[in-house]
Amino acid sequence: MRPAFVRSWTLRVLLLLGPAVSSPAAHPAPSDLPSPVSMTTWRGYTQLEFPVAGRPCRLVLPDQAAPGRPWIWRAEFFGHAPQVDLALLARGWHVAYIQASDLYGAPPAMALFDAFYQHLISTHRLARRTVLEGLSRGGLYAFNFAATYPDRVAALYLDAPVLNLQSWPGRSRETPEGAKLWRECREAYGLDDAGMLAFKGSPIDRVEPVARAGIPILSVCGDADINVPLPENTAILAERYRALGGLIEVIIKPGGKHHPHSLENPAPIVDFLLRHGKF
Repeated sequence: MRPAFVRSWTLRVLLLLGPAVSSPAAHPAPSDLPSPVSMTTWRGYTQLEFPVAGRPCRLVLPDQAAPGRPWIWRAEFFGHAPQVDLALLARGWHVAYIQASDLYGAPPAMALFDAFYQHLISTHRLARRTVLEGLSRGGLYAFNFAATYPDRVAALYLDAPVLNLQSWPGRSRETPEGAKLWRECREAYGLDDAGMLAFKGSPIDRVEPVARAGIPILSVCGDADINVPLPENTAILAERYRALGGLIEVIIKPGGKHHPHSLENPAPIVDFLLRHGKF
């Protein structure tokens, strides 16, 4: 990889040239974008920060966009355990994020995600399909987006994902912190306590449209995760997804807990996305 100052200068030139550049890597100039944009850096790459639907957003630009302008969408916890994001940036992918915290993948979150998606494909010229990356509660956002808009998703990478609201935050609702999370979750979905306990709209209940669309899924989990237990989340998803003929691979970390996320060497994750992602 070139030194950071060379990358930064090259990308600034491309950004300033904007649409007049014929290269597929060319990006609109900040002055051509419809909302205020700040140019910053993240891990040595140029980062654009801007609002969509009143929410802060980020888009990290690769040195040279890969053909088709692929991208990975971090659903939550931007910058945490970024091994996969960095590996894909080095291969010409963009990395995107909209801050929609405390909405638990509920319909209000999906409305924000829809607005962000439309902005990225129309204004920033990204591919019409994306890889959703769902770490922890980000799994709710990633899977629900795929279930709502399956034609927009190339693949799912789920890491210790929450896929069952009765498991998390439901299991901990008797503790002070758990009660707070449970209340936020109920409010996001517009349900009372009884309605939330009977709710059948968790990702594990929305498997069919994702499987029907043939979206490949990779999940990375620790088998000693007590926060988001494997048997109550990914194991249920895997069984139901395979029963419907869907492709899902599960990487289990023996003795692994909820943290750390990802893999020290992200190659197996990256290889899966490169091989199976349907752009």
